[in-house]
Amino acid sequence: MSRNDLDPVTLEILWTRLVSAVDEASAAFVRTSFSTLVREANDFAVVLTDKEGRSVAQSSMSIPSFIGTLPATVKHFIRHFPPETLAPGDVLITNDPWMGTGHIHDITVVMPIFRDGSIHGYAAVTSHMPDIGGRLRSSGTREIFEEGLQIPMLKLVRAGVVDDTVVAFISQNVRVPEQTMGDVWGEVAACRMLEGRLNELLDDSGLDLDRLSGEIRGRSEAAMRAAVAALPDGDYRYRLEHDGFEERIVIQNRVEIRGDRVHIDYTGTSEQLPRSVNTVPIYTFAYTAFGVKALLSPDIPNNEGSFLPISTSAPEGTILNPRYPAASGARGMIGHLLPVAFMAALADVLPDRVMAPGSANSSFTMAGEDEGRRYATANFLNAGQGAFADRDGLSVVSFPSNLGNTPIEVIEAGAPVRVLHRAVRPGSGGGGAHRGGDGLDFAFEFVGDTPAVCSFLMTRLKAAPPGLAGGDPGVVGRLTLNGTDIDPADHWILKKGDRVVMQTAGGGGYGKA
Repeated sequence: MSRNDLDPVTLEILWTRLVSAVDEASAAFVRTSFSTLVREANDFAVVLTDKEGRSVAQSSMSIPSFIGTLPATVKHFIRHFPPETLAPGDVLITNDPWMGTGHIHDITVVMPIFRDGSIHGYAAVTSHMPDIGGRLRSSGTREIFEEGLQIPMLKLVRAGVVDDTVVAFISQNVRVPEQTMGDVWGEVAACRMLEGRLNELLDDSGLDLDRLSGEIRGRSEAAMRAAVAALPDGDYRYRLEHDGFEERIVIQNRVEIRGDRVHIDYTGTSEQLPRSVNTVPIYTFAYTAFGVKALLSPDIPNNEGSFLPISTSAPEGTILNPRYPAASGARGMIGHLLPVAFMAALADVLPDRVMAPGSANSSFTMAGEDEGRRYATANFLNAGQGAFADRDGLSVVSFPSNLGNTPIEVIEAGAPVRVLHRAVRPGSGGGGAHRGGDGLDFAFEFVGDTPAVCSFLMTRLKAAPPGLAGGDPGVVGRLTLNGTDIDPADHWILKKGDRVVMQTAGGGGYGKA
């Protein structure tokens, strides 16, 4: 099929309608969800694929990693449930990290979209759940069995009939089943909304999804290949260190540019750890590909075509390609380093476009009972972005994950805590010709009568985000309980009156001042 089959004006109109359809499904999920992770933190994504599982369009506010993982999950489902085994009204479900989003805390729901008796595409939604059982999410868990419920690739709904057994075993294994299953049913509602809107578009246009998606994917692929081909062939390397545990974690990449293809090889990266910072290949590719696209061709639509010129590899048994049953609940602590590691490798080639490393979001999770009510909450706190060649980095943002800072009112409503202060942490961004963004200074007091368990994910407490091109590093983060530094890899019991201070790191500066 030629990319010239549809004229540009018609294609733009249809593309806009596709995005609107996915965004409407996204809005339906937000309206029907039960947890603040969807409504406030934006920790979800909605994607439309064609019948082969190739991504066509995603919701505008999607998390970058999910844009890369969701289509791969659909393809895994297609292999597990071939089209001939599916029927209208089927809904598929999993949270397998290697098949899904990289950790069990996200549940993915996929629904085949039938038209004239055959599958024309798939609606896919994934979201971080309010709870998945097990130990609360932290970087200290040592294997996946500690992390909670593992849901293999199953049918949640069969030809429109809910599988009550699947619902029962999920509900039995999570702390807040009404919220967790509420979010799952919200995902199903979003898939059904997307099915209806897609069929309306195809009715109006007289096209099938294959023809439309082929046009979109072909144009995006051509644009990305042209962007890669504009770079000089060669091998470019960067080495980035992170906090680690007994010793520092090393991310070593080699960016190989050959014509219109780019391959990122992570040989030399640290071995996998008996901790939850391991990053499975599906997530490694997703955030690497995001970095490639953000640097080389940020304006073209996200779909299968824009990622075809990109490939990644990491030796099995390393932190970017761990063996099962590796824990991966805190995989973002490492995965979020990959976009800036790619950019830094090309700093000499594209010095005016790259950014210095920064610090990604942190979070705290709490579970317990308050006045007879069981609760489980997860709250996100953002940090400093690295500086650019032409501007300062942003303060208190979540790069690259696009998560929102959980509002104070939501934090206090979800658990018995009182927020003492939340402010930008001045001077935490690294100096240079352009400064890194500042981190966050946040403190809360536990006010519940019944003790609760609390866990933390915090990055850059030991290894500061480095500057680039002579810029200064950012200031490392800090975590204290009642004035004493504590290890975020542990779980902590909070009693009434306990006070926690979380200070997130600042981003690295760019260039000499």
